[in-house]
Amino acid sequence: MASLPSRYFIDLTQPEIAAQLKKNPLVLLPAGSTEQHGPHLPTGTDIYAANVISHAVAERMDGLVLPGGPLGVTPMHMPFEGTLSLTPDTYQRVVTETAVSTAQHGATHLLILNWHEGNIPSLSIAADSLHREHGMTVLTVQACYVAAELYGHDCGGLTHGGEIEALAVLDYRPELVHLERIDYSSEHELGRKMDKLRRTRSYQPVLTDIRSIAPTGWYGSPEHATVEKGRKMVADIADAIAKEAADIFRELAGVQGGVAEITKLKQVG
Repeated sequence: MASLPSRYFIDLTQPEIAAQLKKNPLVLLPAGSTEQHGPHLPTGTDIYAANVISHAVAERMDGLVLPGGPLGVTPMHMPFEGTLSLTPDTYQRVVTETAVSTAQHGATHLLILNWHEGNIPSLSIAADSLHREHGMTVLTVQACYVAAELYGHDCGGLTHGGEIEALAVLDYRPELVHLERIDYSSEHELGRKMDKLRRTRSYQPVLTDIRSIAPTGWYGSPEHATVEKGRKMVADIADAIAKEAADIFRELAGVQGGVAEITKLKQVG
């Protein structure tokens, strides 16, 4: 069969999907949200970022990108129009039932690629269920944190509506980024202080909503983002994730019983 025209599951025909799953039973699930991102970025920023990085990773690992859906668990952003939020239970069921469908068709390995911090607890529960109850080998990667590790120093850290998020959308749908509309940003020092507080490993406070971090709903400095830099960032993130994920899947195959070993993962790096 000729090379796939796309790695997106919903772009492909049934025979193309069947052949690909037989060739390599790896699927990727983008996880994001629909929530306000200021006057310059679309409400779909998080799912757009997850989608474009997932596709790049799938190309490197020879996998398929499932339709992750645009919604996530994001009650923190509900004070602002443009936000749609699921309950954790609903989100867990959507993730689980989507992945189970692919398992019934032969997928054995699932890479969940998340760009929205509010999804993390629900994804952890869903991933555990998919492994223990449905026999899938599951790896979840917090792609937004990988981005922060690689580009945080040059982009002012991982901020809500800042340069890192603008770059991701610029690589996927550049026409949706409106840097000319930037006319305000919440104070950066407060945003960084509160983000650091909620992201610590040992202590995680519950914040009322995004206004505890950024009264305007966003903070950051996206004005220097460009399409070229966005393409490079996505490629660098995809390279890092593909290499690490392939290594982890190989290690898991050697220590976990009861789950079919994957033999088609490409050597990356």
